[in-house]
Amino acid sequence: MAVSINSNISCSTIPPLRCHFQLINIPIKGIDSPRFSLGLPISRWNRSIGVARSRIGGRSASLDLEMEEQRIASGKMVFQPILEAGVFRFDCTASDRSAVLPSLSFADPKAREKSIEAQMLPEFVPTFERCDGQQTVTIQFPSGTSFYGTGEVSGPLERTGKRIFTWNTDAWGFGPGTTSLYQSHPWVLAVLPDGKAFGILADTTRRCEIDLRIAAIVKFVSAAVYPIITFGPCNSPTKVLMSLSHAIGTIFMPPKWSLGYHQCRWSYESAEKVKEIARTFRDKGIPCDVIWMDIDYMDGFRCFTFDKSYDQEHFSDPESMVNDLHARGFKAIWMLDPGIKMEDGYFVYESGSENNVWIKKADGEPFVGEVWPGPCVFPDFTQQSTRLWWANLVKDFISNGVDGIWNDMNEPAVFKTVTKTMPVSNIHRGDPELGGCQNHFHYHNVYGMLMARSTQEGMKMANSNKRPFVLTRAGFIGSQRYAATWTGDNLSNWEHLHMSLSMVLQLGLSGQPYSGPDIGGFAGNATPKLFGRWMGLASFFPFCRGHSEKRTADHEPWSFGVECEEICRLALLRRYRLLPHIYTLFYLAHTKGTPVTSPVFFADSTDAKLRNVENSFLLGPLLICARIGIQGGRLGVLMSTMPDQGSHECACIMPKGIWQRFDFNDSHPDLPSLYLRGGSILPVGQPVQYVGETNPTDELSLLISLDENGKAEGVLYEDDGDGYGYTQGNYLLTYYSAEIDSSNLTVKVSKSEGSYRRPKRPLLVKLLLGGGAMIDAQGIDGEELHLEIPSESQVVKLVLASEDWYRKQMKNAKNIPSEDGLTGQKGFELSKTPVELKSGDWALKVVPWIGGRIVSMNHLPSGTQWLHSRVEIDGYEEYSGIEYRSAGCSEEYKIIGRDLEQSGEEESLGMEGDIGGGLIIQRIISIVKRNPKILRVDSSIIARNVGAGSGGFSRLVCLRIHPTFTLLHPTEVHIAFTSIDGSKHEIFDGSQELSFEGNNRPDGEWMLVDRCAGLALVNRFDLHQVNTCMVEWGAGTVNLELWSEERPVSIDTPLEICHEYEVRQLS
Repeated sequence: MAVSINSNISCSTIPPLRCHFQLINIPIKGIDSPRFSLGLPISRWNRSIGVARSRIGGRSASLDLEMEEQRIASGKMVFQPILEAGVFRFDCTASDRSAVLPSLSFADPKAREKSIEAQMLPEFVPTFERCDGQQTVTIQFPSGTSFYGTGEVSGPLERTGKRIFTWNTDAWGFGPGTTSLYQSHPWVLAVLPDGKAFGILADTTRRCEIDLRIAAIVKFVSAAVYPIITFGPCNSPTKVLMSLSHAIGTIFMPPKWSLGYHQCRWSYESAEKVKEIARTFRDKGIPCDVIWMDIDYMDGFRCFTFDKSYDQEHFSDPESMVNDLHARGFKAIWMLDPGIKMEDGYFVYESGSENNVWIKKADGEPFVGEVWPGPCVFPDFTQQSTRLWWANLVKDFISNGVDGIWNDMNEPAVFKTVTKTMPVSNIHRGDPELGGCQNHFHYHNVYGMLMARSTQEGMKMANSNKRPFVLTRAGFIGSQRYAATWTGDNLSNWEHLHMSLSMVLQLGLSGQPYSGPDIGGFAGNATPKLFGRWMGLASFFPFCRGHSEKRTADHEPWSFGVECEEICRLALLRRYRLLPHIYTLFYLAHTKGTPVTSPVFFADSTDAKLRNVENSFLLGPLLICARIGIQGGRLGVLMSTMPDQGSHECACIMPKGIWQRFDFNDSHPDLPSLYLRGGSILPVGQPVQYVGETNPTDELSLLISLDENGKAEGVLYEDDGDGYGYTQGNYLLTYYSAEIDSSNLTVKVSKSEGSYRRPKRPLLVKLLLGGGAMIDAQGIDGEELHLEIPSESQVVKLVLASEDWYRKQMKNAKNIPSEDGLTGQKGFELSKTPVELKSGDWALKVVPWIGGRIVSMNHLPSGTQWLHSRVEIDGYEEYSGIEYRSAGCSEEYKIIGRDLEQSGEEESLGMEGDIGGGLIIQRIISIVKRNPKILRVDSSIIARNVGAGSGGFSRLVCLRIHPTFTLLHPTEVHIAFTSIDGSKHEIFDGSQELSFEGNNRPDGEWMLVDRCAGLALVNRFDLHQVNTCMVEWGAGTVNLELWSEERPVSIDTPLEICHEYEVRQLS
């Protein structure tokens, strides 16, 4: 039976939807309402968010499907060619094409709906399965396929073996295993064994599981119905990204000043402090273009206001402060959040209420959630009228001298709720072209993108002759049309430094080329070496900003001593020298959809050894930054993300071909190493302090690295650096070429485009010879230049001299001091002695220094060793996420308590380990004196120091108990339990990975039965604490896992699992 809703009914009068999910009441301490209701869908991986699977406003959807389609349906998806050759749209059935909602990822949603004529057929056809309103799509690829993309994700570059969920989340302190961050990109880039590439887009805004855990298989799971869009196969990954850009649009053309260095802090709390920071940059000769104002500039966190309550102490005259900054060559960027303080008399709240712009609850009243100002209402950016209302506020705000706007907290983040966002039952009265009136589950992932769109439109209204600059934290695939992004609230540690490169690359591989991390880490205190190394790497990222949170030490480049200050100065001078090239890359990204940064394998996608390189990267198709992660295009940067290695001590996996090392007479162990690909010409500018200091008549340098045929080429894009004159042809695109003829090198302009007049400027050509050696010649740009090539013997002498200079430079460099008290890499110190617990029936060995793992669990009466373990892996482990070996299993734990049976107490050991983001795992292991047959383990994830930026709640975590038991008699062992629903289970080796949820869970007890030994290991647990029980068989082993729910934790709402083991004799 189909469900229909009268399209004339207003959204505010629609009653709560009847949805296919269970509601479980969970008491949460410290939350205003006495009980918080979490929607837990029947689908295993959508348990965290209630999925209201319906459409409102005259269009039918999954609830409109026929009864038979609500049951199980499966098969191959049907396709039609769209957009251009090689692009296909797949739907489960032909009727689904008219049932799906409009695309919010496509720049032109109509392009997804229009079929084109095509000669070719799709090479890969997805299959689908639809059950209970969930649509699972699977695509099989050849063995040896590598997976990338999936948007803003932490962890490794190559994604095989990983799974993430697209649900925009305020993820303060995220770790490598965090599965939902601030942005959602339901997109996978597959690189096939032969080097060709293929792209897959699940075009749904709803929470989507992207499962890459099985090699060569891509699986999407989300609420039905949604189409799959495929791109390719193409001959290179770049071609796939260009094809993707024809669907989702390209990056906005940024103003050139935005590509300089940005300095930020939460917060510079007064105009005087801001001006002091600006003066210090100029006095110390450290390049910088932008200073940022975080939320404390506002009056009580009210958006579009300034704190003028303390005269000169805060921001009484923002225009005067901005004029001072402009005079020194700085721009000013200010934060705007979506949460609007609900307060009579506050002009934004009153005008918003008059214009009826707020998101509604299911009962039609405005939703009120707490954020920084206290109780807040939230604009419904799905309505054009709301976007115009916001844009007009932005237009007026710009008149204060605002140069750019920073949209934060726009997932949207909401405090004092375990989901960290608003209820999915809230109602958005969306425009018909966006999907009409829908609940928040549908629009959640695009809320930040629509806010950024509205902000950009307001900036254009304020000044149509300037290019807007907007930075957004939350986004969706397609957000690059409106805003740049950063990778959120990261941590000041080496792991996050290393991870920042893969995160920037993944965003670039997902259509968002303009991103970067908070340099030095947002949360925590960076050490001098960490900050210097991070600046050395991030000076080559598309977005380059230092930022840190309240209550941390100062994180400006001069805050870490003279050695670190010098490294930061050199690193940023490199960036500013390379701005002509970086700006060119952004023009190509804007016009063609090519990435700005890319992984090393883009240099040669057929070379399998490059596929996992993540300590080097390419800066665009022409330039390679190799080694923290850099190789591939034309210029390479090599540096170490380990504290005890310099860049010259790191092995670098290079692509095939010619790669010439070079520098700016600034090589240093704490800076990346640079390489230029054979066949490339790299345009280089002057080492200036800010973009506005440059002049078109400044000397231009060309670095040339010849290929094996003695040729090279390169391109330089120039315009006014701002405004839209380039759209009318007022630009200059110059193609340079170089070629050896006999013993002479000829450098010339081979082609140029645009009406922008070529400046009369000197040209300096530098030919790289190898080993850092180079020769140069001067001329006039636009005129043919000739350079005599030295003899082979002369080249050898120059190369040897250059290499000798380089070695001395590295040896004599004044390095950034090593970390104080650095203890080396965590874990794996195998020579330490385990802690022993022995009492009653049990003797245990525990290694606190590696994940606090239990490595021996010996039952004394039977002489049975139950655990399968090595010191560094397996045994009894605990994780903090749903991903295998997420944080918790390898950190060093400290002992917080020890009670000995000999002193009259139970034998127990208390430990805790720091798992990042202000969280710890705490574990108490005890052998109870009153019942020595029982081994008890009480574990919890506790918020010890969650940052203020998170509203008191951590990233999403799941307490995962992961013991690996040995099977002494594998053919005689099974797992037995009775479910909550009364059904009895016996599970034998050879079964697949099995999980049990809801009433299928064991009723508080399950056991590992060894009939040959006549023993059963009984595991009892608290049903209220365990959300999932999982069984996984291995080679002579089995895991009996207990999982809590997955949610953020606060000081008052930890995750806990208390359970115990007992050996029972079989009758």
